[in-house]
Amino acid sequence: MLVLADFGLGEALLTVLTIFFFVIWIWILITILSDLFRDHETSGWTKAVWVLFLVFLPFLTALVYLIVRGGGMRDRTIKAQAEAKQHMDSYIRETTASSPADELHKLNDLKGKGVLSSEEFERAKAKLLA
Repeated sequence: MLVLADFGLGEALLTVLTIFFFVIWIWILITILSDLFRDHETSGWTKAVWVLFLVFLPFLTALVYLIVRGGGMRDRTIKAQAEAKQHMDSYIRETTASSPADELHKLNDLKGKGVLSSEEFERAKAKLLA
């Protein structure tokens, strides 16, 4: 209990601030590493050198990386997000696509319920089978 008595508000705020900056530092490192490995134009040796310097001179290397390659980080992130969206859209299209037989069955049901006239049914059928 004596240890808690010596731990005042100033030390608590300093601890919270230290944890905050540590989390930000980890976030910056993860961002730099993900950007580095996302870039397909950079060779493996160059990536290895960046990682080596990030391990042994982390603060200086992070600042140099952000200065030298920071402009392209946004572009690479946007490109990666666009590719991910394209893959997701194509997956959704493949998954939700129904066969022509299913579509004909739906059209026949709509015709049977009186929602579609015979002319509309024939046009939709011809469009589907074309």
